[in-house]
Amino acid sequence: MTTTLNAPISAGRELDVKLLGPNFGAELSGLDVATADEAQLTLLRAALIEHKVVVLRGQDIDDATHVRLAQRLGETTVGHPVWDSGSDVPDEVYSLDSTDNGFADVWHTDVTFMPRPPAGSVLRPLVLPPTGGDTSWADGELAYASLSEPVRELADQLYAFHDGTREFGYYLRQNRGGVGNVWEGSRVTELTPSRHPVVRIHPETGRRALFVNPGFTSHIEGVSDAESRALLDLFYAHLTKPEHIVRHRWSLGDIVLWDNRNTLHYANRDYLPNRRVMHRVTLRGSEPVGPSDT
Repeated sequence: MTTTLNAPISAGRELDVKLLGPNFGAELSGLDVATADEAQLTLLRAALIEHKVVVLRGQDIDDATHVRLAQRLGETTVGHPVWDSGSDVPDEVYSLDSTDNGFADVWHTDVTFMPRPPAGSVLRPLVLPPTGGDTSWADGELAYASLSEPVRELADQLYAFHDGTREFGYYLRQNRGGVGNVWEGSRVTELTPSRHPVVRIHPETGRRALFVNPGFTSHIEGVSDAESRALLDLFYAHLTKPEHIVRHRWSLGDIVLWDNRNTLHYANRDYLPNRRVMHRVTLRGSEPVGPSDT
């Protein structure tokens, strides 16, 4: 599926596509997620794979409809491996409330500290500040493709560990008593680092993406600490070059979906002391596979 600015895509239905950037990201119109039929959901899935980040506007939905949308796109996970979002939201919802340390102001890919990180995320705002709180996404595929060939060849051979302890270890021990949520059928009682390829091959397209992030990647396997820091700093700086980024300014009624297998994101923390509340639902993913695994 190839789209251009404001061009319709069709599979028995039409959705208008407005590109967010020249290489990835798109805003779709002509779809109401509460009443969408299967043909429209097929288009939405295809658009997500092609554009990686998809914005829908004017969607006045509740948590139950949010969860149903995600379930129509794939199999959902529990909201988070560790975080308790409370009994007033469905189990699938992860609530990020700025009054309860619900910030995401570090570049990251969701839940890469688990063996099978989510395939995708579906996010919507409930409370927004008057201004600020924008979210940006970086495209790991663009970043990989624009590396020099020798660095790409090196990256293809590398593996890194992803560790959730820094962000969630204290919370798991002190707030949850060492007992987290059920993730992939098992109760989370400790955050054991997960080993993933530095370059991930997308399971649906076969395209390669840099798959490291400052939020959760702790170190690269098989190199010295100094080499690991230097390599990760190189990859992070390259991933977050402006030409690899799109940015979204939120309005109530927005829903943003993204492919978690080839993107990173960052939420601005520039709105305090105002409040920002977001609800996220994630889609179950697969174990990352890299060039050396194939």
